[in-house]
Amino acid sequence: MRILGIESSSLVASVAVVTDDILTAEYTVNFKKTHSQTLLPMIDEMMKLLEIEPETVDGIAVSGGPGSFTGLRIGSATAKGLGLALGKPLIHVPTVDAMAYNLYGSAALICPIMDARRNQVYTGLYRFETQFEIVKEQCPMDMGALAEELNGRGERVIFLGDGVPVYREQIVKLLTVPFDFAPPHMNRQRAGAVAALGAVYYQEGKTETAAEHGPDYLRKSQAERERLGESL
Repeated sequence: MRILGIESSSLVASVAVVTDDILTAEYTVNFKKTHSQTLLPMIDEMMKLLEIEPETVDGIAVSGGPGSFTGLRIGSATAKGLGLALGKPLIHVPTVDAMAYNLYGSAALICPIMDARRNQVYTGLYRFETQFEIVKEQCPMDMGALAEELNGRGERVIFLGDGVPVYREQIVKLLTVPFDFAPPHMNRQRAGAVAALGAVYYQEGKTETAAEHGPDYLRKSQAERERLGESL
């Protein structure tokens, strides 16, 4: 079984191939370039290095949100285009779930945080000692409310994500439970995790057609909220 993974929910552009439980390639760039410029060339270069044809993949796992509205749309469009052209199913992998999947074997509560601005984060809570457990499904949340909930749970926490540098001081100030921050090689989105979790979902039959796939933004864009006169 071969799964192509695509991650574009944030500044990180990442593609990967998982073949029979082996991460055979991963190409990740955390730099200010438009994903429309990077994803397809990265996939093409990775396939050439592996000397495989795109037609040999069994499914395409894509980070399905939340995250950057533009980034998610580009990733979704890339996956849908490939899925339609190759006749392959898509696997929608929630962004925050895939981030937590980086921390296999962690005895602590895993808490990814993505900066959603105005003291808001996209987050979720997970455990991954022997199997992957979703304790709290991904959702938008006020950072202060998240800190209060974590304190109430009374467990050690590991934070990761681009929300860490933004809210690090607040975490240090508000958290009364033991906590750590994930190291650089596992503290951001990675297509390797998207592909690996996508492979699990593929085996469980959790696939969709390219036509069915769409990003899960979790909340309206700023432009939509302004148009509707909602509070930002």
